[in-house]
Amino acid sequence: MKKYGIRITLTANNPMRLPHLLGDDWQSVHWYDTKRERDESLAHMSQQLPIYREGDNIAQVFAKIER
Repeated sequence: MKKYGIRITLTANNPMRLPHLLGDDWQSVHWYDTKRERDESLAHMSQQLPIYREGDNIAQVFAKIER
C-alpha cells in the first residue's frame, strides 16, 4: 500500500466549485511509495503550466498527506 499522498482541492473562489461543475466537495488524491516521489510530484504539480495566460494562477490547493 502506498503511504505518501497529495490531496488536491479547489480554492474557495474557483469557478469550478459551482454545483453544475465539480461542486464544493471535489478532491483528488494521488498516492506514492516514498516521500521523495511525492515531493517531486508536488513540485511538478505546483509549477505554472505553460498553457496558462500571463496573470493566471493555479486555482488548486495541494496538501501532503500520509496514511
